[in-house]
Amino acid sequence: MYSKRFEKEQFKADVKDNVRTLYRRTIDEATPQQIFQAVSYAVKEAVIDDWLATQETYKKEDPKTVYYMSMEFLMGRALGNNLINMSAYKEVKEALDEMGIDLNAIEDQEPDPALGNGGLGRLAACFLDSLATLGYAAYGCGIRYHYGMFKQKIENGYQIETPDNWLKEGYPFELRRDEYAREVRFGGNIRIEYDENEKRNKFIQENYESVLAIPYDMPIVGYGNHVVNTLRIWDAQAITEFKLDSFDRGEYHKAIEQENLAKNIVEVLYPNDNHYAGKELRLKQQYFFISASLQQMLWKYKERHDDVRKLYEKVAIQMNDTHPTVAVGELMRLLIDEEGLNWDEAWDVTTKTVAYTNHTIMAEALEKWPIDLFSRLLPRVYQIIQEIDRRFIEKVRQMYPGDEGKVKRMAILMDGQVKMAHLAIVAGFSVNGVAKLHTEILKHQELRDFYEMMPDKFNNKTNGITQRRFLLHGNQLLADWVTSHIGEGWITDLSQMEKLKALADNPKALAEFMDIKYKNKERLAAYILEHNGVEVDPRSIFDVQVKRLHEYKRQLLNILHVMYLYNQIKEHPEMPFYPRTFIFGAKASAGYVRAKQIIKLINSVADVVNNDRSINGKLKIVFIEDYRVSIAEHIFAAADVSEQISTASKEASGTGNMKFMLNGAPTLGTMDGANVEIVEEVGLENAFIFGLSSDEVINYENKGGYNPQDIYFNDWDVKRVVDQLMDGTYSGGDHDMFRDLYNSLLNTQCSSRPDMYFILKDFRAYAEAQKRVEEAYRDTQRWAKIALMNTASCGKFTSDRTIQEYVDEIWKLDKVTVKVEE
Repeated sequence: MYSKRFEKEQFKADVKDNVRTLYRRTIDEATPQQIFQAVSYAVKEAVIDDWLATQETYKKEDPKTVYYMSMEFLMGRALGNNLINMSAYKEVKEALDEMGIDLNAIEDQEPDPALGNGGLGRLAACFLDSLATLGYAAYGCGIRYHYGMFKQKIENGYQIETPDNWLKEGYPFELRRDEYAREVRFGGNIRIEYDENEKRNKFIQENYESVLAIPYDMPIVGYGNHVVNTLRIWDAQAITEFKLDSFDRGEYHKAIEQENLAKNIVEVLYPNDNHYAGKELRLKQQYFFISASLQQMLWKYKERHDDVRKLYEKVAIQMNDTHPTVAVGELMRLLIDEEGLNWDEAWDVTTKTVAYTNHTIMAEALEKWPIDLFSRLLPRVYQIIQEIDRRFIEKVRQMYPGDEGKVKRMAILMDGQVKMAHLAIVAGFSVNGVAKLHTEILKHQELRDFYEMMPDKFNNKTNGITQRRFLLHGNQLLADWVTSHIGEGWITDLSQMEKLKALADNPKALAEFMDIKYKNKERLAAYILEHNGVEVDPRSIFDVQVKRLHEYKRQLLNILHVMYLYNQIKEHPEMPFYPRTFIFGAKASAGYVRAKQIIKLINSVADVVNNDRSINGKLKIVFIEDYRVSIAEHIFAAADVSEQISTASKEASGTGNMKFMLNGAPTLGTMDGANVEIVEEVGLENAFIFGLSSDEVINYENKGGYNPQDIYFNDWDVKRVVDQLMDGTYSGGDHDMFRDLYNSLLNTQCSSRPDMYFILKDFRAYAEAQKRVEEAYRDTQRWAKIALMNTASCGKFTSDRTIQEYVDEIWKLDKVTVKVEE
């Protein structure tokens, strides 16, 4: 471990030397950003030693490797996490203290790498951490977005998207690897040529445009074991950087078209795909990183192995949702066109190598591409998918003769679309959901036809999180307290948290636990005052909903309930009411108009409520701008209540619910996603569950929904809150500002189905659950026990457990031990 060979004086000298050589300054003259860079490069020196040792071990032992393909990797800041996993955090902090440098302040200089957005990307980051910590060979494969999704600004209550230029100062923890550059081709036409020598058709792509994919490697440091795996993210570069001859002829557009192609591919995460150009760019992005990754993967395999037909013995490819599913067609293309395999050989390799994780229950979220776009952009891959579809449909008709309805529901190519989830299921040797309930709904609802035909492919892998980032690093006060009571074993074996249950009736331990929560609430309150200008009381209940903004996650239900509470306080100022601080954090996709209206509503309600002195601070509302991993660590540590209120049957799993639980915040939620398993672990008495069940939601949906006007006209409190969307209460008298939200709840003419996420249907049950929260919180001993029991019951929800299940049941990887000279 780093700590055993850590030389404090040498480290201090390295930092000073780095400042001098990088910036021609002394340490006293350096800016905080320059010191961050200097410290990071000093830490990187030690990381690279282990990185090299890991690669040497992999060369020697030749373990099976998983390639984790994902459009997102929401990594969070690397400096602190690397120091934690190298067991060097305290030593480095001490060395910097002696230099008059605050490590926490230096960590704040690091931008969050803008490589992801929501739970999908954070899950991928947790998985990479666990793979390295458990000692398994792995590559994460993605895109080096220059601006990520966007940096969120809130102006006049509205979300404004601004560029997130996280690479502006350079990123010290990445390495550019030009020697592994790969060409990626788009468009053109396919010419078929018969090869007399090989007695087979050759498929040749002509008239294409292409870019060069340049890999940048980031180290993924395992905890205390010297294993350093690699996140490989691909940047794009023009192959002909500038066509001077075209420029000289006045053809200015042609002169820069290749640079523009390369630039656009890696500019942003999830370009707005409400239009054709956006869809085209998004498909280019997916194919770009998949093609480059698979080319490199095959090259690496062939360095050591002669027979590509045995690729699956040494390689597993995991497709994280439908975004990387083009890997099926591209791997087939490479095996047939580049490696000379026949169809059956290539199909055998592909179907034993590729596996698929489904992250969504909603059919409309399963990725589909217009055939005209797909076939034009990826002509050879499309030909291959056509043949996969033809053969699969033949098999369906053999198994279910005369059932053309089943053929239509299961086809990969249907209704002018390429259905990527269908392609992934047909080709993948494993199809997994990410929570027990989610997997059951996939099997018996959304993907029922596939499950009936190929049940052995389907399995569940409940998501998990890494306790090393979200407790050991994110909540150091609680981490130290846990270690003082049960030792350090929990850091790599979270099931040991169960030992804390012995303290559940210990008044001294409970008081210590809640004192730590209070200190973390003070820290978050200071952040809110600095960034939002809102003074919140750490003694109030911190009720938190932070996650991607989507209607099914029901931030609208939350803020409508806040409006209801405000009405109650105004009408009955004498009523007992425990002070509440409602904290929101979320980004809405740039093109998701209604989600952005919900953000505006939250901020408009906040403006009214926070400035109403008559309620004596009983209610505060805070919207955290630009929610990201680094601030998330502070929020999870400070939360009293974890809002997990998605419409039952819609949330595949959730991982925020696990992070809150780990940090001692009970779940207020529906029986959806992983909430079901959280309640199984912690007990119903230590959670606040409400609302329709997934079966009830599905039954309503099968009948075309329900009539929300029945509730609207029969519940005065609900009617009043909904009417306040239109009466100008929160819009400065503007009766149209929130009209669309009003219509989405009630108006069949303006919505395919009014209140399709059952907000009004669940409103009363949610309000009653919130009353139970307040009642429990007033009993300080009871609440402390509930909070402690959540932390003590979180052992199942580590990504270490999830990854071990993937390894044992899907990937079949070999465990590796890296030895270095201490």
